Amino acid sequence: MTERPVLHLVVCAAGPAEHIDELVDLLIADGWQVCMIVSPTAAPWLDRAALQDKTGYLVRVEWRMPGDPEPHPPADVVVAAPLTFNTVTKWALGINDTLALGVLNESLGAGLPILAFPHVKAELAAHPAYAGHLAVLRGAGVVAADGRALSPAAGRERWNVVIEAVQMYRPS
Repeated sequence: MTERPVLHLVVCAAGPAEHIDELVDLLIADGWQVCMIVSPTAAPWLDRAALQDKTGYLVRVEWRMPGDPEPHPPADVVVAAPLTFNTVTKWALGINDTLALGVLNESLGAGLPILAFPHVKAELAAHPAYAGHLAVLRGAGVVAADGRALSPAAGRERWNVVIEAVQMYRPS
């Protein structure tokens, strides 16, 4: 029996985060080991204890102390969903001021497959810097969904776009 592939799920504080447990269930059912990294703003929105029970891994928000062991196994693929305007902007600029950004920056530098699903208000997406920041990330190899792929109107089906995308990156 082979080990299930590892997916690091970076969750930011946008509306779909309130239903991230649905995505976690789908990913686990699809055969992934899910390790969650959550932005400090999103953390209070989530039942981290329930998510930890579901995944079997600590839901990380803070950096670990020097010398502490890494609580998650190495990722085969990284998914950022939902991804906020703030995180897209900071990530494109290489800012590393939260664990969530640190994981995204390190994953990009390591050449890991990264799938990003922004959930950004139209007014923020119209900001003159936003398209350029997405272009920077795409140019570095990030596969970033267009628009509001995680629309609340889609209900549980909002996550289908993530599941379909991640299946293409399953290690053989």
